[in-house]
Amino acid sequence: MPNDILPQAPSRRRFIGVAAAAVAAGALSQLAFAETSRAITEVAPPTGSDKTAIRPLHVHAPESQLIDLKRRINATRWPERETVTDASQGVQLATMQKLARFWASDYDWRKVEARLNALPQFVTEIDGLDIHFIHVRSKEINALPVIVTHGWPGSVIEQLKIIGPLTNPTGHGGTASDAFDVVIPSLPGYGFSGKPTTTGWDPARIARAWVVLMKRLGYTRYVAQGGDWGNAVTEQMALLAPPELLGIHTNMPATVPDNVAAALKLGEPAPAGLSADEKHAFDQLDYFYKHGLGYALEMTNRPQTLYAIEDSPIGLAAWMLDHDAASQALIARVFDGQSEGLTREDILDNVTLYWLTNTGISSARLYWENKLNFFAPKHVAIPVAVSVFPDEIYAAPQNWTEKAYPKLIHYNRLLKGGHFAAWEQPQVFSEEVRASFRSLR
Repeated sequence: MPNDILPQAPSRRRFIGVAAAAVAAGALSQLAFAETSRAITEVAPPTGSDKTAIRPLHVHAPESQLIDLKRRINATRWPERETVTDASQGVQLATMQKLARFWASDYDWRKVEARLNALPQFVTEIDGLDIHFIHVRSKEINALPVIVTHGWPGSVIEQLKIIGPLTNPTGHGGTASDAFDVVIPSLPGYGFSGKPTTTGWDPARIARAWVVLMKRLGYTRYVAQGGDWGNAVTEQMALLAPPELLGIHTNMPATVPDNVAAALKLGEPAPAGLSADEKHAFDQLDYFYKHGLGYALEMTNRPQTLYAIEDSPIGLAAWMLDHDAASQALIARVFDGQSEGLTREDILDNVTLYWLTNTGISSARLYWENKLNFFAPKHVAIPVAVSVFPDEIYAAPQNWTEKAYPKLIHYNRLLKGGHFAAWEQPQVFSEEVRASFRSLR
C-alpha cells in the first residue's frame, strides 16, 4: 500500500477550496498543457516536489483537432450495407451514416467542454499515475460523500446528469438530508486520467487508488457507486473494507450462481428449477455470451490490435456503440429521430471525448488486465444496495442478489433503463442512490 494511504493534513482540504476559487477566477490562463498525444487539457504544474498535490484541470481542445476530426469523418471509406435487415451483423450502416452526418455538420464539442469546465475538476498523482476527477461539494452541511465510477465504453460524461440531483436534492425533488458530495474519477487510461505505461492496473489496483483519493480529499466517511467496470472497482473497494467506506451501491451487480455460470460458459441449457426471474436473467446472459461479447473478447485478448479505432473516428464510434443489444437499439432509435433517455449530443459527447484523448486502446487494456470473473459473487461483507434496470445486460433476480450480498440494504427493480442508467435515467438513478444510502447516514 503506498505511503499516501495515510490520512492527509487538513491543509489538503483548504487547498481544494483555494483551487476551486482559482478556477472560478480564471487563474487557469497560465496553466501548462498536459502531456498527452492529443493535448486537450491544461493542468496546473505541481508545487515543488509534491507529486500528491491536487491540481485544477481545464479542458480545451485545439481547433485544429476539431477540424481534423470532421475531415476524417467526411473521408470515411464505408463498407457495403449489411446483408440482413436487423443488427445481427453489428451496427447498421444507416445508423453510422446518420451519426456521421450529424457529427460532421451539426455537433458542437464546445458545449460539453463548457459543461465540464463549469465543474471543479482536478488531477492528482496516485501510485505513479495522474488521476483526473470531478469533485462537487453540496451546500448542505451534512452531505454524504460518494465516489461514482464509470465503465466502458463510458466516461465521466455518463455521470454529469446526476451531479445536480445528488448535490442539490432540494432542487430536484428530494430533501436536504439526502445531499451528497460527489467525486467522479476517470479510470486509468480513460478520459483525462493518465495512461498506464506498465501492466498491473486492474480493478483491485484502481480500488486501492480510489481509497487513497478519498483519504486525500479528507473524507472520513463515504459511500461508493458503480456499474460495469465501476461495479468491479466498487466491489474491490468493498473487499478492501477501509473503515471510512460505509457501503456501496451498484446497478450491475455480480450475483450469478456457480451452476448458472457453468452452464453459460459451456453453452448448455439453463439449469432445472429456475424461477421465471432467474430464467429471464439466464436467457439475457446466454444471449450476451453468444452474440454480444465479441468486443470484450477482443479487448481481453488483443487490445493493442485495435489500431483502427485510434485512426478512424467512425471506427471508434461503431466499436463503442456495439456494446449491448438494448443500448445499441436505443442509440439507433436516437439517430432515427426518436426521443429517448439519450440524445445525439449525449452519444457524441462521449465518443468525442475518447477521440480527442486518444484513449480507444488505453481504455481497452483494462479488459486485458482484469482477471476477475465479472458476474461471480465476490463475497462482499459490507452493506450493499442494488438497483436493477430492465435493459441491463441481465436483470439480477432478488434471490441471487440476497445470496451474493449478505448485508443487502436495498433492492429495487426499475421500470425503465439500461446499461448506462445514470446517463439514460438520471432522475430515477439519483432517487435510487438517495434511497440506497439513507440508512447509512
